[in-house]
Amino acid sequence: MPFVSIRISGSATRDQKSGIVADVTQSLVQWLGKNPAAVQIVIEEVSTENYGAGGQLIVDRDAPPASANREDAHAAPDR
Repeated sequence: MPFVSIRISGSATRDQKSGIVADVTQSLVQWLGKNPAAVQIVIEEVSTENYGAGGQLIVDRDAPPASANREDAHAAPDR
């Protein structure tokens, strides 16, 4: 019985997860001749606050720079 564990950062919709399960199952049937009823798939959603790469949390890497979140007091006024 094939067992597939998939981890994704962030979250996915129910429809997206359903598509992943269908596609992975079909791939195992096509390429390995597995019985689709025997294929077991687990999708784990990992919060970007609980996942890091390159020395920083993914949530911090993907966030806009802090300077973009506040106005520059020294900037020329818009005209």
